Amino acid sequence: MKLYSIASGSSGNCICVGHGDTHVLIDVGISKKRVEEGLTDKDINPKDIGGILITHEHSDHISGLGVLSRKYNIPIYGTQETMDYVRFQCSNISGGKGSLGVIDPELFHEIEPDKSFDIGQLQINPFNIHHDAVHPVGYRIEADDKKVAVATDMGHFDDYIIGNLLDLDAILIEANHDIRMLETGPYPYPLKRRILGDKGHLCNEMCGRLLDKILNDKMKMIALGHLSKENNYPYLAYESVRSEINLSDSPFKADDFNMEVAKRECPSSYFEF
Repeated sequence: MKLYSIASGSSGNCICVGHGDTHVLIDVGISKKRVEEGLTDKDINPKDIGGILITHEHSDHISGLGVLSRKYNIPIYGTQETMDYVRFQCSNISGGKGSLGVIDPELFHEIEPDKSFDIGQLQINPFNIHHDAVHPVGYRIEADDKKVAVATDMGHFDDYIIGNLLDLDAILIEANHDIRMLETGPYPYPLKRRILGDKGHLCNEMCGRLLDKILNDKMKMIALGHLSKENNYPYLAYESVRSEINLSDSPFKADDFNMEVAKRECPSSYFEF
């Protein structure tokens, strides 16, 4: 399998997962040009993308959706509530707001958490997450006994989320903010409360604590994603997560795994396993 972050951060997200000839994108919150450049750099033809999996409707996850899907006729998958929101942003649908332009209604596919479906060689497993969106999900993707997951935009985690992230070979996981930077930073108080709330974002330490619950001998790579531009630094996120792992009761240590921070403005490492 392959896991490739084209962009990950509070200003835009797009992750590619593939196996064999099948590739999917998780979110398109960046420009079509950046997606195309990120794919072609790894010899992936944008025409071969089998689907776009939407985690939720916030602009940093869907802003480039209309242009990319329209050009390459790519199917779009999301929960019913998320698809309803996306439809409302289409100018060709009655009453639509129009920010995403024209999207063929036939491209929309509604999914349900905990009900898997296939796209080519990939089995897609959506699961519920806790975020202030209409119906957000994370994705666990499997092929030939390999498992990867993308889990960001989570205000907190519970046993259900842990259960969906066990036995993974790779994960892109949220390390959004440093609590002290957020609390003393320029954001207005209500926004700070939202980010720190149960439907906000995982801080660096909570990311490390979640990893403590799911680390296993199969894990080949960990990408820390969705970092805040204003309330985190890549080095701080990296070291904070490592410290949580090393200080935990887990039998694993941070040096046991290949860990990196997914970049905001450019693609990150391309992992194949």
